[in-house]
Amino acid sequence: MELLHLRYFVAVAQELNFSMAARKLHMAASPLSRRIKDLENELGHRLFDRDTHRVTLTQAGNALLPIARGVLEQVDSIQWRLDETARPRRATLLLGVPSGVHPDLRERMDALAERVRDRFEIKRWPGGTDRLVDAVCDGRLALTLARLPAGGDPALELLPVMSERLGAVVPRDRFAGRESVALTELTELAYVVSPTAVTNAFFRGLDQQLSELGIKKRIEINGAAFEGISEIVSSGLAFSISMLDPRSPVQNYHLDNVTVLPFSDFQPRLETGLIWRKDRGHGGDLEEVVAAAREVFIEPLHS
Repeated sequence: MELLHLRYFVAVAQELNFSMAARKLHMAASPLSRRIKDLENELGHRLFDRDTHRVTLTQAGNALLPIARGVLEQVDSIQWRLDETARPRRATLLLGVPSGVHPDLRERMDALAERVRDRFEIKRWPGGTDRLVDAVCDGRLALTLARLPAGGDPALELLPVMSERLGAVVPRDRFAGRESVALTELTELAYVVSPTAVTNAFFRGLDQQLSELGIKKRIEINGAAFEGISEIVSSGLAFSISMLDPRSPVQNYHLDNVTVLPFSDFQPRLETGLIWRKDRGHGGDLEEVVAAAREVFIEPLHS
């Protein structure tokens, strides 16, 4: 018995019309009828009752139909089952992501995930830069985005991925109509510092710069949430520093009496890098992902 005989049988059983089944099979009705006769002779059972008006399945035909369909389904699934078996299993990689990541950077990360999706599934893990870098060092995370400077461990490798211009977060009513602000205009306000800033190397350095440039007052808050900083700024007691691009997700936490202005006499920028362990990126399990990342981020983003 050939598989084609079963295909012919199933086609006729579905249509209960030899002419229609023949068209579906791209053949003439006469050869199809002969193939069904050959199958009936081989099985020793009549499969169809035929007259000039209709075609019906016999008891043997009804019994054969689910068997034939099952056989054909198994045969038709051979290719994709082999492909699935031969395809390497996808490994799950955890990617650290600090808060306030720019949407353009998220798009690049999506592009990286898509590029390696046949081999790897990239899942994102939130946290502060220092903890995320520590997790890369001890292998809990495969890679991480990090606010620079970060790491410093010679076992780590870094790829610059984005540079963001920072501005002054100030009370809107106090600086109404302004397109920029000078640091000298902020000396009467306190610089509000969150615990996140205290533990981040970049913001520690920025705090020191501000002190050297004449910003002496400080307010430290217990909560690290951006909305808490906005509450203090909106009251007119303080200013802060944040991403200048209005598309930054940090901007979503600003209240009605808060605006972000560029500095006229100060040009701070927040640099972000992608970090991984060298031993995993060179000849290790992340070699393919790192190569893809170098292509995706061949030019770092700027905002």
